[in-house]
Amino acid sequence: MLFGLLSTTWALAQTPESRPDFASFYQPVANRLVVETRREADSLRLLLNRPAGPAGQPLPTLHLTVWQSHDAKQPLWQGTQRLRLYPGADPASAVLVLTAALPVAQAPAGVVLQVSLDQPALANQPTSPGQDPATTTWVRLTPERLARPFVLLDSMGLVLTRPYVRSGEAVAIASFGVGQPAGWRRYATTAAALPPFADPRRQPAAPRTLGVLDSSAAPLLAGQLLHLPQEGLYALRVGGTASEPVRTVPLLVVPADFPGQSTAPELIDPLLYLTTAAERQQLRQATNPKRAVDQFWLASAGGDQAQARDYIRRYYGLVTLANELFTGHKAGWLTDRGLLYVVLGAPTIVRRLGTGEERWAYDALDRTGRATIFTFRPRPSTLAPDNYELVRRPEYQTLWYAAVERWRKTMTAR
Repeated sequence: MLFGLLSTTWALAQTPESRPDFASFYQPVANRLVVETRREADSLRLLLNRPAGPAGQPLPTLHLTVWQSHDAKQPLWQGTQRLRLYPGADPASAVLVLTAALPVAQAPAGVVLQVSLDQPALANQPTSPGQDPATTTWVRLTPERLARPFVLLDSMGLVLTRPYVRSGEAVAIASFGVGQPAGWRRYATTAAALPPFADPRRQPAAPRTLGVLDSSAAPLLAGQLLHLPQEGLYALRVGGTASEPVRTVPLLVVPADFPGQSTAPELIDPLLYLTTAAERQQLRQATNPKRAVDQFWLASAGGDQAQARDYIRRYYGLVTLANELFTGHKAGWLTDRGLLYVVLGAPTIVRRLGTGEERWAYDALDRTGRATIFTFRPRPSTLAPDNYELVRRPEYQTLWYAAVERWRKTMTAR
């Protein structure tokens, strides 16, 4: 097992530098570029939200590059499209809905689409390992994405560029062609990720299917806003008329302050990775749970209030970022990638392989100074299309407990 871990480390070290590093996509970014898609006959419609520029300024150009995989050396196709205003969008809005089209013939299922705003050179993969997620994004063109003839909009008419809505928000379904009825089913969200050294074979077997909590088959009229009644994981089921098959899109309904935390449970629950069950129960049963959380961090900082405030800012800042980056079928901090992100921070290097795997490298987690590599394998499903599963190894146990100790170093030293 140790030989396998060292081999993985060597393999990543030998990766050619011409392959792009995706670590910048896991850093905080203002106005992150996110692109949604809708199938329209022989075209794939690309839609995105962008802040409006000065009056009279031309709309930006969109550079499209199709790759066989994230680590391919040469593109399959590349082209340029001038963005235009989405029909019906408000041209005077502070945020514009912009659109362009990609010929479906240039985008077979399984390829990866690189979308860049005003990037001049596209002949090869970027020579610099850094990428700017404010102007570049990558979209895997799955068969489901290529076939879906609708896109979700929020109540303001903007493209819904996140896989969740907050409690009280509404969505609209913007279809191409004949409007389709929509219903939904609500499911309970799944449990938090296991530690990176846990043996999944020794864990209780997870249910093969999620139980439906409730559902609605009432048809949604064209242009009507859809209000989802409670928090939870929803499967929106759109289609079923005019020979159009029913297609499912997952959507998570989260608390109103998500991706942040404000209530006592929202502050206590993410301490799962640092505390015992008894400690969390004590926090929940405290007369003033929020004050108890403050005392937890003050004890961790050895009574130093400035350091305790820094711990709180950094830890819950990572929880918030994990929610922004990895939320899907459950809150981002509960996922395997969110698990590492919250406790270890953002990775130093991220490689995406042709197999679909992601490999995260962290510098100097152990005393040897070597990079430690974590591998995530794609495990997509209907309700979790962007799910990744960590390859867990017993060798990670020492590194993990050392990282936890750094968060609560005073308490563990007693």
